[in-house]
Amino acid sequence: MSTVAIPRKSYGLIVVAIVCAACMVYYHLGLFVPQVLNVRAAEGFGKGYSFGADFYPIWLTARQGLLDHRDPYSPQTTRQIQIDLFGRSVDTRVFGAPPEYWTFAYPAFADVLFWPLALLPFSSVRVGFAVILAIVTVFSVILWLRALRLRASPTAMFSVIVLALSSYAVLEGLFAEQLGLLVGFLLAASLAALVRQRLFFSGTLLALTLLKPQTMVLIAAYLLLWSLAQWRARWQFVAGLSLMSLLLGASSLLVWPHWIPEWLHVLRGYRQYSPPPLASYVLGNLIGPRVSPILTVMLLAGAFVLALRMRRVSATSVEFGLTVSLLLAVTTIAVLAGQAVYDHVLLLPGVILITLSWRGFAKSLPFRVVLGITALAVFWQWIAAPLVIATRPILSQEFFRSVVLTLPIRTAASIPFGVCALLGLMIWQGTRKKVAR
Repeated sequence: MSTVAIPRKSYGLIVVAIVCAACMVYYHLGLFVPQVLNVRAAEGFGKGYSFGADFYPIWLTARQGLLDHRDPYSPQTTRQIQIDLFGRSVDTRVFGAPPEYWTFAYPAFADVLFWPLALLPFSSVRVGFAVILAIVTVFSVILWLRALRLRASPTAMFSVIVLALSSYAVLEGLFAEQLGLLVGFLLAASLAALVRQRLFFSGTLLALTLLKPQTMVLIAAYLLLWSLAQWRARWQFVAGLSLMSLLLGASSLLVWPHWIPEWLHVLRGYRQYSPPPLASYVLGNLIGPRVSPILTVMLLAGAFVLALRMRRVSATSVEFGLTVSLLLAVTTIAVLAGQAVYDHVLLLPGVILITLSWRGFAKSLPFRVVLGITALAVFWQWIAAPLVIATRPILSQEFFRSVVLTLPIRTAASIPFGVCALLGLMIWQGTRKKVAR
């Protein structure tokens, strides 16, 4: 059996990736999270669950629905979720939002899908589910490479996987056990199947991503438009999406006949009191309310025009991969809540595409400038984490906590804007090249 020799430079890259990842994991779990928990305890909300907090409402409502047939959206269930998560019911004077904000906000079929886990104690479920989310994140990288039809060396793939798992967005998702990581995997699997012309299976997988419908609104709309553009060749995708969606909705309606209006009521309340989208969140309270609506409309209008122009492209084309990646980046900026850093996992295909394809666009000065700024924003977390760890023993606790502790995550909010700009420039340059030909 022959073996492939790995260059020494590759070993160096692997070692650097592992060291940076280890520092970031220690920073997040050893420094950042304990400080967050201390602050929450000081406010009187430190007696509930923290690890697995985002998955706990699903586990609890699935368990109550299975054993007691309780409505997951009822006030009693909401109060129980608050007590278990915070140690007591929510004090609106502290959090500044109505109690309904901390409630079960997923479609009811989420409980149906996770019913098997409801039979197990949450102390065991949250450990196992965290491992599952880490594993599917690894496979998300592999599947996105297949969906985008990109090849990476073993060293590059290993480095991307290690850095992805240790990124602030993924670490936040793993600690909270956010379904966004699972949804990201299902989307990657759906598009990988689409590239292989397994349209019905791809549509079926996309229906499962509706566990978090707000994250899929733009990409699902584009894929439906893409299917309608060549209906005879692509109708199976819509058939798979429709059939699985019907099964999920019908199965949950059998258990909770009134869940749809109840869920919509929760969503209306959630949108009123949740943080604004990132486009408004980063601009602050002073200019955000004035400028962000214009920016949001421009982004969504641009996404609509792009979807129309790319509705006939092949799923195996570069244009299709760029369009999907850009629509996901726009979603993180214009649709999702600004504090939902864990949803930045949607940027993974864009980051992979830029990382492996940037050389073909580097002749453009604007592209090089934006690439340099975005690369610094992305890698800043792994640069700053070792510095924070090293300076902790020599700085006063007050200065360290107030100034230094948050340095690695300071650029997190700017990453989606950089990725979106780079993908936009790549599409624009690609269009210009076609016109020139």
